[in-house]
Amino acid sequence: MTFVVTEACIRCKYTDCVSVCPVDCFHEGPNFLVIDPQACIDCAVCVPECPVDAIVADTDLAPAQAAFLELNARLAAQWPVISRTGQPLPDAEHWASVPAKLEHLVESA
Repeated sequence: MTFVVTEACIRCKYTDCVSVCPVDCFHEGPNFLVIDPQACIDCAVCVPECPVDAIVADTDLAPAQAAFLELNARLAAQWPVISRTGQPLPDAEHWASVPAKLEHLVESA
């Protein structure tokens, strides 16, 4: 099992989850975070830290979010590790309640 960052994180990028991760499995892109499934130790400490409930176990992924398992793995291989909490994106509060944000994901700088 691994944990997966889902669509709710897009354009928010809250990093509360990062500071509690004991193995630095989070990677940061322009407007999204991902979890490296190879580095994740399944401890679940990040889950309650996410203010938008974007982190779920891969076994609990809703069908509409299933593609995020592969997306996390692919982008973790491309993006740098993030190990410190930072500021969310400036309009994160607005985007936190917006559904269906995949089209807004920026994969490269």
